[in-house]
Amino acid sequence: MLIKTTPAQYSARRNFLGRSTSIALSGAAVALLAGNSRLAVAATGNPSGDVNILNVALGLEHEAIAAYQVGAESGLLQKPVLDTAVLFQSHHKQHRDALVATIEKLGGKPVMAKSNSDYAASLGAGGLKSQTDILNLAARLELGAANAYIGVIPAFSEKDLAKVAARLAADETMHWSLLANALGKPVPMAALSFGA
Repeated sequence: MLIKTTPAQYSARRNFLGRSTSIALSGAAVALLAGNSRLAVAATGNPSGDVNILNVALGLEHEAIAAYQVGAESGLLQKPVLDTAVLFQSHHKQHRDALVATIEKLGGKPVMAKSNSDYAASLGAGGLKSQTDILNLAARLELGAANAYIGVIPAFSEKDLAKVAARLAADETMHWSLLANALGKPVPMAALSFGA
């Protein structure tokens, strides 16, 4: 039995940074996220709005970390797949840490992670019966994240800021690609498969 991501979960993951530039991160927030304090000082923006958006992104990174934890603890993943899941989880932890640092630098309070059991329930982990189920769930979450990060790139006038979003999207796309390969899914036949 495959676990389906609800339309609300997929939509939240794909669109967490918004559909228009009116709710995109300010240059300062993305510069801080990239670790470039000098660029952040030169940028202007709405720190309160940025903190809200970054906290949504942080909440989704918490969810990804928990999803990989649930998969790792399930006993359903074979050794090479388990190792890859742990690696991907470490990438999401790095994303989380960067988001937390940025939120704190902007004077905000980072959203706390829920318990793993709360995430497991919201992800339908009780229905995970095989390695394939776990990989399908992870692939759907990673695809949603890749599309979300790609969706925000056009909102930036600064090349450095767009680069940060592109780097995050690249991580998520790499995760999706490897998961899809492990599932035996074919390489997408059409160009421009992501971000649409």
